Amino acid sequence: MPSYDELRVFSGNAHTELARSICDYLGIPPGDVNVFKFSNDNTFVQFQENIRQRDVFLVQPFSYPVNDRVMELLIMIDAARRASAGRITAVIPYYAYGRTDKKDQPRVPITARLIADLLTTAGADRLLTIDLHAGQIQGFFNIPVDELTALPILARYLKEKELQEVVVVATDIGATKRARNMAERLNAPLAIMEKRRLGNNDRTETLNVIGEVNGKTAVMVDDEVDTGGTLISSAKVLELQGVREIYACCTHGVLSAGAADRIAASNLKEMVVTDTLPIADGKRNPKVTVLSVAPLLGEAIHRIHSGLSVGAMFET
Repeated sequence: MPSYDELRVFSGNAHTELARSICDYLGIPPGDVNVFKFSNDNTFVQFQENIRQRDVFLVQPFSYPVNDRVMELLIMIDAARRASAGRITAVIPYYAYGRTDKKDQPRVPITARLIADLLTTAGADRLLTIDLHAGQIQGFFNIPVDELTALPILARYLKEKELQEVVVVATDIGATKRARNMAERLNAPLAIMEKRRLGNNDRTETLNVIGEVNGKTAVMVDDEVDTGGTLISSAKVLELQGVREIYACCTHGVLSAGAADRIAASNLKEMVVTDTLPIADGKRNPKVTVLSVAPLLGEAIHRIHSGLSVGAMFET
């Protein structure tokens, strides 16, 4: 297999704190790059060091404002390619537009595929990401994709809390596989929330609970929390079903549109997320716990650079 020179990690403006933590794990300084906007709103990128034949990793979750972050990464990839980087890996801890992965209505796009095409066309050689909304997104790429999962991090935290009589609850049918994996890690039974989405306005109607939850401690599992509507409505139904305490864990804490305030006022005992996205101080409250994925990404980057197995990280 080809061998690449020195490993370098660079960050766009989306989440510089995560990139620095990844570099701390790897024991290397962050790469020097300028990414900014001119007064005419055009994005400019310039690498401030030699990256010719370097193994370059560009860290950029698609956080708010999403379209700006996507464009930043595309321009960074193009700049790295034109600077003769040996290999370019796009590290996208949170892959936005992941929900738009199929045509579920007439005359709509498949934006997740469009983003994949743009990244490949710009010159990315690999993708490293965490917990895609839909697994089939990997197939949208014609380049290698390494999808990590934060489930071990979330499960380890919950195990340390020594919760009693736990039942893991999938927030909808689509989250069943993720919830089943969590249930296996916690050695707990599984329940499923049956719900119906109402149009395109982020509102859902929860119908009922499939499984036994009465008198138990519920741990709801999903890949992301956006407005918090699904989790909060599910928590209300679980409370009516006799659940004693309710926890929620999600990999991606989008927390848009006042979600943090709604979580603070809800019957959730704790909401556990990771730092795949930056969690601003205004979105933090005593009910929101943030765990770091920097060691997970750092180890994966080390393994990719060294030609080691990434999948072996999750073998138990």
